[in-house]
Amino acid sequence: MSLVAIVGRPNVGKSTFFNRLTESRQAIVHDEPGVTRDRIYGQAFWNGRTFDVVDTGGFVPRSPDRFAAAIREQVHIALDEADLLLFLVDVTTGITDLDEELAALLRRTDKPVLIVANKADNEQRRWEAGVFYQLGLGEVYPVSSLSGSGTGDLLDAVVAALPPEPSRPEDDARVRIAVIGRPNVGKSSLTNALLGQERSIVTEVSGTTRDAVDAAFRYHGQEIVLVDTAGLRKRARLRENVEFYAQLRTERAIQGCDVAVLLLDATQGLEAQDIRVLKEAEQMKKGLVIAVNKWDLIEKDTHTARRYEQAVRERLKTLDYVPVITVSAATGQRIHRLLDLALTVARERQRRIPTSTLNEVVQAAVARTHPPTYRNQHVKIKYAAQVRVAPPVFSFFCNHPRGIREPYRRYLENQLREAFGFQGVPLTLVFKRK
Repeated sequence: MSLVAIVGRPNVGKSTFFNRLTESRQAIVHDEPGVTRDRIYGQAFWNGRTFDVVDTGGFVPRSPDRFAAAIREQVHIALDEADLLLFLVDVTTGITDLDEELAALLRRTDKPVLIVANKADNEQRRWEAGVFYQLGLGEVYPVSSLSGSGTGDLLDAVVAALPPEPSRPEDDARVRIAVIGRPNVGKSSLTNALLGQERSIVTEVSGTTRDAVDAAFRYHGQEIVLVDTAGLRKRARLRENVEFYAQLRTERAIQGCDVAVLLLDATQGLEAQDIRVLKEAEQMKKGLVIAVNKWDLIEKDTHTARRYEQAVRERLKTLDYVPVITVSAATGQRIHRLLDLALTVARERQRRIPTSTLNEVVQAAVARTHPPTYRNQHVKIKYAAQVRVAPPVFSFFCNHPRGIREPYRRYLENQLREAFGFQGVPLTLVFKRK
C-alpha cells in the first residue's frame, strides 16, 4: 500500500492534519510545539483508493535547539520511505528559514511533493497562501485542518500523484509472518536462523538492520513469507528518530501480515513498548504469538519457563489467548516449533464455525449466565452467525444491543474460545438488533 508522509517544521498543525486525513483522534493535539507523542500512522480513503499516512511529527526532541536536526532527519526518512510527501506550512506565519531549508531538501527528490498551506481558515488567508509558490515545489493547496476546507481538492491531487497500487494476487495463499519487537531483541538473528542464511546485517549494536525485506521460503512443502521489521537507518542519529523509524516500519509490517510474532528479550522481560506493539497488532486483528528469545542466556530450573510465562500473562490479562514460547535464535532452540505455532495460529484465523454449532454453544453460554438487564428489560440473544474469517467476526442478534456491556462481551468471547480454540486470534463480536 502506498505511503504518504506529512513533513514540516513544528507547530504547523501536522497532528491535526493527520487526524483530518485519517478521520481519527490518533495523535495528541496541543499548542505546544513538538507535543506529539502518540500514534503516528493511519489510513486514509479517497475516491476508491486507500493509502497509508504517517505523521513525521510523531517523535521530536523536547529541547528546542534539537528541533531543526530532528526535522531534517525525519524528512530524510520520509524521502526514503514514502511514495508522496505533503509539505505542511503555516499561512499565518508565512515562509520561515526552516521552511526554506526543508524545501531545499524536498526539491532534490524525484518523488512527488505537494505544498499544503494549513490554517487557511478564511478567504484572505487562502489568497495569502500564494506566497508559498516561492518555495519552488509546484502547486500550493490551501486547507484548514480544523474545518476540513480545501482537503477535497488536496486529496484529489494526492490520489492522482500516487503510483499504481501493486495488488496481492487473489490466489496468493502464502502465510505472511512479521517478526516485531524492540531493537536488539534478535529479530534479524531469528529471521536468519529460520531462513538458514545471513540475509540481514546483524551485530551487537542496537538498530543495525538496514532494511526490512520480505523473504519467501518453503517449510514442509508450504510457502511462507517472512518479514524482518528491524529496519533502522544509520542516518537516524537522534534517539527520537530511531524510535519514529522503528515504529513506522513495525506498523506497516503488522498491517501487511497474517501473524505477528512479538519477540522479547529473555534477559529484559516484557516492557511497556512491547505491550503497545502487541495491542497494535490486536487492534489490526492479526494472529499473535509471543516468542521469548535468548532463552539460552537464562539460568533455568524445572519451572523457569512456566514462571516466566506466568509473569508475562499477569501483565497481559486481556491477551491471555496469545501463546508464549521460549526460543534461542543463536542456538536454534525451538525456532521451528515457533514456526509451527505461527502456522497453527494462521489456520485458526481462517476457521469458520457452522452456524448450528455456534448457536448451540452461544445458547448454552446464555443459559448458564444471562446478560444483565438493560433499562429494566431482559436482554435476549436470539442467535449468532460467523460473518467473516481472517479475521473471524461473529454477529449476535438481540433485542437490546446496547445492553451488552464489555464484561458480558468478554464472557461470550471466552466461551467461544473454550469451545472452538482460536489460539492467538483476536475475535470481533458485533451485536445487532433483531
